[in-house]
Amino acid sequence: MKKNNRVYNKLTAMVISGLMMMTVSGTAMAADTVQLDLKDSVQMALENNRNIKSALSDVDAASWNLSSYRRKMGPSLTWSASGTTLDGKAYETAQNAGHGQPAYDSAFSNSVALGMPLYNGSLRAGIDQAGYAINAADVTLENTKQTIRYQATADYYQILQYRNLINVQQDAVNTLQEHLDNVNAQYRVGTVAKSDVLASQVQLANAQQSLVTYQNSYDVAVSTLNNVIGLPTDTVLDIRDQLKYTKYDSSLPDCTKFALANRADGAAAYYAIKEAEAGINSAKAGKYPTVNAAVTRAFAGEKPFETNHTNSDSTTAGVSASWDIFDNGVTNAAVHSAEATLLKAQEASAAKDESIQLEVRTAYLNLQAAEKNIQTTQTAVDQAVEDYKIAQVRYAAGVGTNLDVMDAEEKLTLARTNYFTALYDFNTSKASLDKAMGLPIDIDVVKYQASQQSGNALKQVRKDALLHDNAILETTKEAKAVSKKQAAEDKKADRAAKAAAKAAAKHDKQTAKAATKTAGNTAVKSTAAEPAATAADTKTVAAEMAK
Repeated sequence: MKKNNRVYNKLTAMVISGLMMMTVSGTAMAADTVQLDLKDSVQMALENNRNIKSALSDVDAASWNLSSYRRKMGPSLTWSASGTTLDGKAYETAQNAGHGQPAYDSAFSNSVALGMPLYNGSLRAGIDQAGYAINAADVTLENTKQTIRYQATADYYQILQYRNLINVQQDAVNTLQEHLDNVNAQYRVGTVAKSDVLASQVQLANAQQSLVTYQNSYDVAVSTLNNVIGLPTDTVLDIRDQLKYTKYDSSLPDCTKFALANRADGAAAYYAIKEAEAGINSAKAGKYPTVNAAVTRAFAGEKPFETNHTNSDSTTAGVSASWDIFDNGVTNAAVHSAEATLLKAQEASAAKDESIQLEVRTAYLNLQAAEKNIQTTQTAVDQAVEDYKIAQVRYAAGVGTNLDVMDAEEKLTLARTNYFTALYDFNTSKASLDKAMGLPIDIDVVKYQASQQSGNALKQVRKDALLHDNAILETTKEAKAVSKKQAAEDKKADRAAKAAAKAAAKHDKQTAKAATKTAGNTAVKSTAAEPAATAADTKTVAAEMAK
């Protein structure tokens, strides 16, 4: 299995690196066509899909939350320090102590405390809650992987379906073109009417339009699958599989029973109940005392870390307890709130079980219907082929009409479309049934719950439930390193953007100031020039009058 996974990792790396090289070079080469089968597509989706990476982050967060609660139950070391100067009565007291000379005018104190909770019901309940939360995160990750597997499978089958429909429609276009050529030939010799030519042209145009629509749908389906499996959306995929039919023998009760036991989201609902139960215990902790042990070393002096203030030099060790004897009903209110949360989780779990049964039944019935349709549509295709041949012969012999031929061709195209649609529905219904049943990918949910309920540590629980050794259940070190690098680059880009915006604003301000100054100077010059211009105009008028 490790060998297979290494092969898939290399496949992903080679595909993506090759596409990146082509992007950099800016040349369109044959290498931008990637050949994939269903197994490759699913594996690449599991490795690259961002929803899975997000679910891995949720597992990491839950793991560190559990670690945080556990560490709170351990020892903690605290150091506190302060420095003060003396004045007022305290300074006078220090003077009197020194017979007129100040004994000291400053004080520095230090305290080092080592503490540890001996009993804290809230923390213990918090540990239980955090433990169930990471269990829920584990099975939610498995559910996310199953969802992505179904999505990649359905998108892959959709490509095959549109490719089949393109072939059907292309055959229809070719057939109608041949028929139109035949009609034109007969029209030229005067054996058929112009209306036959026009009707055949309309039928051909409609078929060509349908062909364009299916070709566009195929391109969209390829882009959709690329997005799911982590490839650039404009990558061309070379897919050579065919939609197939394999009889499905499992019964509906067996499928439903398997789903109720193995669905990962059903297990997540169960752990939500356990979290809510731990939440009740956390609320009830307010009715009990908290007990802590502590050892404290304190000293003070006129300078930092000196111990010449002997009255402040002490070492204490002991146990302290705190108990809210009466809190005016706050704890009871918290307990009732937690009980309401538990009821909500129980209802959600019951609803999930009902939803699982409905999903299994729906997928199973759709699978059966598609299976029956495959048989009936295959027969319809055979009959439609023969009917079209008869219509052609009758039309060529002059005893059939053009309408008979076009009607037979339309029925043949519809029969072939229905056949491939039935095949597509069967395969997608099978994939949907697999998802509804919770067929595992990395974790056996039944074994996971059994191991967890036996009281095993998380590491052992995962080990007992793993289906293969190289399953990824937490974010890898490489992914974390990439995330940190990306965060650093984003911060750098933000700083650069802010600096650029600040520089642009400063430049705009300076430009506006310069423009204002220039406008002012121009206005002053205009004002100074106005009297001279007026005088010149007056002289000109006087000279004209004198003439």
